[in-house]
Order: sequence, then structure tokens, then C-alpha cells
Amino acid sequence: MYSRPSSSSSSSSSSSNTEEYDQLVDELFTYQPPTFLMPQTQSQPTTKTPRGGTDRRDREMGHARLFNDYFSDNPMYDTNQFRRRFRMQRPLFLRIMNKVVEGDVYFQQRRDTAGRLGLSPLQKCTAAIRMLAYDLAADAVDEYVRISQSTARVSLQRFCAGVIDQFGTEYLRNPITDHLARILHQNELRGFPGMIGSIDCMRWEWKNCPTAWNAQYAGRNKKATLILEAVADQDLWI
Repeated sequence: MYSRPSSSSSSSSSSSNTEEYDQLVDELFTYQPPTFLMPQTQSQPTTKTPRGGTDRRDREMGHARLFNDYFSDNPMYDTNQFRRRFRMQRPLFLRIMNKVVEGDVYFQQRRDTAGRLGLSPLQKCTAAIRMLAYDLAADAVDEYVRISQSTARVSLQRFCAGVIDQFGTEYLRNPITDHLARILHQNELRGFPGMIGSIDCMRWEWKNCPTAWNAQYAGRNKKATLILEAVADQDLWI
């Protein structure tokens, strides 16, 4: 026969449940997740950077991999892959790089205060070319070239300035009468008499356009833009 528990036993049971609940709450609030330690491995010595971090990029390995992939006597990738990824032939890239290095000591490989070799001209020029060819961010080439974001940005700026300084006299000059006559003759032989070249237009947003002129230069997106026009012949002379 079922008997009803006495009030004393009921109150003791309730008190016990309350204590267990309080203990469980205390354990939840004081719980610390276990710390999983990674196995200790022998790491290479690191050097301190100016910002207090560590430089583990291994610049030497980046240069060796880049050289073996594209510039050695028996490279990993052939000339077609080089042209597709650098947007030019290898002899042209080396010519540009050598002229830029000749005109700017920034691209020359030097040793730092710790005696380690710095970034090579191949690494700096490759980073600049990749950023130009693929419209990449400054930190997008770090994983392969082993170059920091700030150094890649400076390399791009100085590379462009070096190209203009070294090749501007020859390739940025205005066409003379003899050149125009030659271009017109070539196009006439191709069936296009009177044509200088193919024109290409690109819209560039005019951020500082005067307010009074905004309506004159506004396009479909309601923003003021300038149209940049470039003419190139069959030899890609722009």
C-alpha cells in the first residue's frame, strides 16, 4: 500500500535538490575549457621586426622557389605559362627588371643588420607585375613571393616610377611624321587605309569634379566621369 511521504522527508529532499542545483550552477560559471598544447617542434630562429613581431617569411626560400619555377635553365613552368601569368615574355620581363634595378638602388638585393639577404629584385618586380596584371591587393602575393604588404606597395610604386624613368623617353614620346607614315602604310596594306590604330575608351570616376560641371560629365550611374582614350597599332604601340 502506497504511503504518502512525511513532510520532514519531503523538505530534506527539496533541500538536497537545491544544493545540487547550486553546485551545478557554480560549476558552470567556474568551468575552464582544457588547453590543448601543440607538440613541440624544432623551429627555425626568428628575427624581431620593428613592430615587435616575428619575421618568419623565409625570404630566401621565396626567392629560390620563384627562380626554380620560372627563371632557371630548366624551369618548372614553360614559356607559355610564364607569358600567361606575367603578361609578357620572359626576356622582356628580365629587360625591364634589369633597367629598373639599374636606375633604383631600392631593387638591389642587400643585407640587413642581422646579415641576412633581403628581398631579391625578382621578388620585388614579380610582386609589382602580379599586382598590375591581376589587379591584386598588396597582401595577395605574400604567400608565394614572401613579401610583406607594405613592401609590396612600395615596390609597385617605385617599379612604375622606374619604368617611366627608364623607358619614358623612348615609349612615351609623341609620334613623328615618319612613324605616322609607316603606320598608315601598314594599315593600308591590311585593308584599312587612313587608319592610325584601334581606339579603346575607359571611364574613370572624377572624384573632385566641380559641382557646377557635375551634370555635364555625369553618366548613367549619376557620377561624374572622364573618358580616357588610347590608340594602339598592330605592334601594340599605344
